[in-house]
Amino acid sequence: MLRKLVLLTCLCLCTPTHPARGGEIVINAVGDIMLAGSGTPVYSRLGYDYPFAATRKYLQRGDLAIGNLESPITSRGDEFRDKRFRFRAEPAAAAALREAGFSVLTLANNHVLDYGSVGLQDTADLLDRYGILHSGAGKNLGEARQAVTITIKGKRLAFLAYSLTFPDKFYASDSTPGTAPGYPSFFADDIAKARQTADYVIVSFHWGTERAERPHSRQVAAAHQAIDAGADVVLGHHPHVLQGIERYKGGVILYSLGNFAFGSLSPSSRQSVIARITLGEGVREVEFIPLNVLNRTVRFQPRVMEAGRGDAVIAHLNRISAHLGTAIVSDGGRHLLDMGKDNQRVAAR
Repeated sequence: MLRKLVLLTCLCLCTPTHPARGGEIVINAVGDIMLAGSGTPVYSRLGYDYPFAATRKYLQRGDLAIGNLESPITSRGDEFRDKRFRFRAEPAAAAALREAGFSVLTLANNHVLDYGSVGLQDTADLLDRYGILHSGAGKNLGEARQAVTITIKGKRLAFLAYSLTFPDKFYASDSTPGTAPGYPSFFADDIAKARQTADYVIVSFHWGTERAERPHSRQVAAAHQAIDAGADVVLGHHPHVLQGIERYKGGVILYSLGNFAFGSLSPSSRQSVIARITLGEGVREVEFIPLNVLNRTVRFQPRVMEAGRGDAVIAHLNRISAHLGTAIVSDGGRHLLDMGKDNQRVAAR
């Protein structure tokens, strides 16, 4: 395991566009990734590297990239038919995710068991083969709740992931595989435990209402509890659209990053961002890189949006973040979260 973490750390060290200060760590965070569904004919014809061709250089300009893997990667398993949408990606997708620059993927969502425990195990095995850490699902509840860690520039980062979506049959138990349920009694304890040995704790939640631009009060409560327990960053997924950003007690909460490379033709999922998070003494900076993810125009390949159209995405993000007391400001063509004063938290406790 140690050899795997050392190799992964070496693979992830890239020079960002705006270099971090000495010792600082840059995380590129994206939303939901689903390399199946309506995109399958395109992926089959053009390959699984195709969805990342326009964003790969952005994902690799940092120390690691993280996203939510919204489907198993498998060619086996029994299909779970007790819900409308079921997905699975071909095994070739795993190598493409590694090549794109992903170091960590979260699996706590409402699709990772679409092809049963066999599909989940195949996914974990493939990600392990390509050196991609994964959190939020496992052979039992203990494994699903286990933090995965990586050391970069002498700092230890811990990643945890939880699902608050149905079907609850996908939740792991002490004796059955599945996802980590996002119960406060679980995640608060897990975060506090991870905090004892980690310099930074990043927590992902799969939560909320699809296509809703405002987080539900339950999301806000859970996010605040996670920060109170010791998380530095909370990353949200599932609504498939952007939701607002909040600064809370030195931590940063991104309630929904929307879709990233997602094989759907839904007209609701039009715009997204890469959130470029710089960690120093706590969260030092968050930059937002606007994306066009409307697949009827980008053909299942997310594209960075140029000035003008990109500015409109940031204006939208400002509108939906205003009720959370958060603003994004432009500085030299970059879109940065207004960190204000006295917002940073000392990482090492």
